[in-house]
Amino acid sequence: MASLPTGARIAVATSIAAKKAISAITNAAEAVCTSTAHGLQVGDIVVITSGWGRINGLVFRVKAVPTADTFTLEGRKANTSNTSLYTPGGGIGSFQKALTWVDVVQILSNNTSGGDPKKVAYRYMESENEQELNDGFSPVSRSLEIDADAIDTPGYQALEDLSASGADTIQRVTMRAGAVSFLACTVALNDEVLMQDGQVNRVKVDFSGKGRSTRYAS
Repeated sequence: MASLPTGARIAVATSIAAKKAISAITNAAEAVCTSTAHGLQVGDIVVITSGWGRINGLVFRVKAVPTADTFTLEGRKANTSNTSLYTPGGGIGSFQKALTWVDVVQILSNNTSGGDPKKVAYRYMESENEQELNDGFSPVSRSLEIDADAIDTPGYQALEDLSASGADTIQRVTMRAGAVSFLACTVALNDEVLMQDGQVNRVKVDFSGKGRSTRYAS
């Protein structure tokens, strides 16, 4: 079913726990991480740091907690079963759990750019035709324009603090029908008010992605 941005909610993580070591990650359709006394619960949101570049910097929801020392990552991006792409034993690293969230309100516009395939064009000397190779993806960037009068709301204040500190955070977008996406990022708030006749006074916030976003249907 098609969806619209109307009714969507955007939040940022205002507190993220310190890194906790992951001693192993399995090659599986949904990877299982080993971390002694990890303390996680089903539904927790974690940022993964890993020797496997394809999941490094991505945000995942915890799908299951088989034991006190293991947890399962949810979703297709957690599929590490291809040992050609995910060298067995090479995924060790750490995780950080999102602890607290604050909604950003009075949003006037929301824009996304990046995440596009990067291509390298080449041509052999004996050929007249160029060819292309995929070479990863461009950085993901998101931006919001917020009512300047939202300055006293908790969300605005959280963005100010994150911008001033340069701390890593997570942006969460929840659609009205329940779909949700997560992006590990940093925040830059430009608090210079944009004033234009016929429009609400606004400020702009940029989110620079650490990797690609992770989406869940519900």
